Amino acid sequence: MPTTITPEQATAMVREALSAIAPDADLDGLAPDDDLRGAVELDSLDFLSFVEKLSQRSGRRIEEDDYEELRSLSSCVAFLSHR
Repeated sequence: MPTTITPEQATAMVREALSAIAPDADLDGLAPDDDLRGAVELDSLDFLSFVEKLSQRSGRRIEEDDYEELRSLSSCVAFLSHR
């Protein structure tokens, strides 16, 4: 059973993963419900890299069916902390 991830830990994981993929992105200006792909300008390959890094950092397997849950910072945090 995976360890519990707090919302604070999940937020940090998402921000770290985004920073690794888009180092020039303004993550401080990212609103919780902003669409990540648009706000951080992630193309399809960037998004897949983001998912991979998020999976590695969280220790959780993220399936393609889960991608819709990773649309925004708040949805990523909910996905990671409520599993």
